[in-house]
Amino acid sequence: MRVRNKPGAKEKIVNYPQYVATQESAGIWKGKWQQRFKKIQPIHVEVGMGKGRFITKMAQNHPEINYIGVEMQTSVLAAALDKVILADLPNLQLLHVDGSKLNEYFAENEIHQIYLNFSDPWPKFRHEKRRLTHAGFLKVYEEIMWPNGKICFKTDNQGLFEYSLSSLSRYGMSLEQVWLDLHESDFDGNVMTEYEEKFSAKGHPIYRVEARFNESFLTQQQKK
Repeated sequence: MRVRNKPGAKEKIVNYPQYVATQESAGIWKGKWQQRFKKIQPIHVEVGMGKGRFITKMAQNHPEINYIGVEMQTSVLAAALDKVILADLPNLQLLHVDGSKLNEYFAENEIHQIYLNFSDPWPKFRHEKRRLTHAGFLKVYEEIMWPNGKICFKTDNQGLFEYSLSSLSRYGMSLEQVWLDLHESDFDGNVMTEYEEKFSAKGHPIYRVEARFNESFLTQQQKK
């Protein structure tokens, strides 16, 4: 999706290093992300946070967790930064990098949970490796997460959801819960993204899955 350039976006990001780690500075925080927060707490990451509504609200609702929103689009991240500056939360940070290379910015066992919300479906088969639930991405997540770390995936795209269920299962992850129509379920505590509100208003069902890495499976992989 093409994103319009937002005037002053780059300058704004540079002017708020207390909230945003950029590609140039992010590497120095690998293994040290807890130092950017006021308290040492479990770290949850949203990959592709968009304009930041979800990650900001989650940080407000759960002060016992530290959150990092990852976004590579400069103009989009600048829009999220506006929300972060306004909220001024001690448990929320932003990371301006390519989400496919998270193992360059996070150390082993540094992340406890990952959120993938309304990711690009990349519907053409030749683009399969770009889907954020492809095995190549799962391997990267696995490298930085605690054993038994959890991925929470949410989408309105049925094809991508079906693909993701298969990909997560083939990778050896345990599917803990699956929702085929999240908004009509008894799920408590859902925080909607901007895209989710838009798609739901059009009558699209929202799909969600929680999947956990299998520690025994990881051990087997490490022995190979």
